[in-house]
Amino acid sequence: MERAMLGRVGICCTLLALALQVCLASVMVKVTPEVEVIKGETIKLPCSYTTSAPDSSIMVLWSIEDSGTRKQIAYKSSEGSGIEDVSGMKGRLTMGSDSSLTISPVTVEDDRAFFCQVTAKASGFSENKTQVKVFFAPEKPVVKGNDQAIAVSHDTKISSSEVAKCISRNAFPQPHIIWFKDAMPVPKENNQKNETYMRPSVVKEASGLYTLTSTLYMQPVKADARSVFHCTVVYKMPNNQTKQESSDKFNLLLLYSAENVFFQLKNQGPIKEGDNVLMKCETDGNPQPEFEFYKEDKALNGLKGMLEMKNVTREHAGTYRCEALDFDALEDVLLSKTLNLSVHYLDPMAVTPEGPLYAAIGDTVEFQCKTKSSDKYTQQWIKDSEVLSTTGVLTLQPVTLANAGVYICVGEVPSVPGLQKQANVSLVVTGAPAIDDPVNGFVDKEGGMVTLKCSAFGHPAPQFTWTPSGKESVTVVGNKVISTVTLEASAAVLKNGVICEASNDYGRDIKTFKVSIKSDPDKASDSNAVNRVDKQQGGSSAVVIAVVVCVLLLVVLVAMLYFLSTTKKLSCGKKNKNNGASGDIKCEKTSEKDNEESVLFKNNQNTEQC
Repeated sequence: MERAMLGRVGICCTLLALALQVCLASVMVKVTPEVEVIKGETIKLPCSYTTSAPDSSIMVLWSIEDSGTRKQIAYKSSEGSGIEDVSGMKGRLTMGSDSSLTISPVTVEDDRAFFCQVTAKASGFSENKTQVKVFFAPEKPVVKGNDQAIAVSHDTKISSSEVAKCISRNAFPQPHIIWFKDAMPVPKENNQKNETYMRPSVVKEASGLYTLTSTLYMQPVKADARSVFHCTVVYKMPNNQTKQESSDKFNLLLLYSAENVFFQLKNQGPIKEGDNVLMKCETDGNPQPEFEFYKEDKALNGLKGMLEMKNVTREHAGTYRCEALDFDALEDVLLSKTLNLSVHYLDPMAVTPEGPLYAAIGDTVEFQCKTKSSDKYTQQWIKDSEVLSTTGVLTLQPVTLANAGVYICVGEVPSVPGLQKQANVSLVVTGAPAIDDPVNGFVDKEGGMVTLKCSAFGHPAPQFTWTPSGKESVTVVGNKVISTVTLEASAAVLKNGVICEASNDYGRDIKTFKVSIKSDPDKASDSNAVNRVDKQQGGSSAVVIAVVVCVLLLVVLVAMLYFLSTTKKLSCGKKNKNNGASGDIKCEKTSEKDNEESVLFKNNQNTEQC
């Protein structure tokens, strides 16, 4: 009995131990909870596991949920591995030796949960899931329908009009659209009772991507014609990024009646006779109405709001009126505008006396110039670009040959650029010719050719005679006649020169032109060098002579000293009063030493040497 009881206890303990072992057995599966990827890229979903007890029979199974049903897509066990034929996934899946699942390329259908399940006979089974998130940036949004004209109405009961549609194609996940007016977002409203609202619509393409359309409705006012609109699509990208893409900007094409008329002169600056004038009339309505132009109730022909007048005169000055024919405008709106046109003028210059005027040398001549103008004007008398008078009167007294020529009277209105008139008058001065001071000629050597010009005033035009003669030509510059001659510089020409004689009916004038040989700069330099050498030699000779004279004098002095040192010399002197009578003279022989001392030194004693 006791043995039976002990046997039952042992069996119960064994069964309890087996049950406890089974209960404590487990499998741990580790995956990446979330993976983000761009459509078209490749992703790898890792799957690793641990078991509480060694087991040689382990199966790894990857699956997905489709329409609420779990579907197996790949597996691996000790007996082998495989990829299931799941629609849309076969050919894109690969299962690695490390139990990871690779998807390439990723499509938007892969945006789902992937389950990795591990089964071990000894340890049981377990699973974990990876959430795959797929992203794809949309195309740049496009605005359509914004080119249609919209009528602006003052009636608030009229419903809002469709303004434009913003279309954003091929995005994932689904984006959203924001409208902007003048860089400010338009409040997002879907209620049609509002004056401004949007109506969105979404289409899922066969590719799984989303195409989003947002239609903007408004009750536009006239000011909206100057506003700038655009739309922006906002979408998600990996790493919690929010990005956006904007459409091109556009304006609304609005139709509205005119409230004001603008009439202006397009010319810049004052208008003068001869100008072309352009006037423009326009309103603040759209489209622009027809226009009519008047000048003091006289109808004028204009075209599309433009009134053009060519080559205007002072008769065109006056008041002009423009009328806009906008029949949709409010009754109390005045659609008419006027402007005043001023045309500045300057009459042609009238010169008295009329030319050509003939005068003799010494006469007095007076020119007068008159005109009329719409403004203050100035007058100038000009000859050869030199202003001679700033009034309408020019007096020449006494008249000389140099006064002959063309005089111009210029009238100008300083306040109107380009308004200028002028008149010419010619003065002819009769008299004997007067030759200008001659300009001498030079040649390199005798027999060379020299060209001389002799110019003279005078009327009638003077005739020239050259002595000696040569090849001559005559030209006229203004009221001066110039004769040019080319001839040989003979010995007679170099000595006597060349004579030019100018003569007409009133007399003649004669001038002599000298002709010289040019000095040679090289020869002049050589001559100067010779002179410098002569001066240097002359100076050197003087120095040599002075040295020779000094040497001769020194020789003579030495000879005299030598002679005195070899001969006896008497010393003559007066006796000192202490030594005897003052009239006694004592001559003594002196030694050579005393003689030299007497010659070279002066004694302080009262003695004389002979």
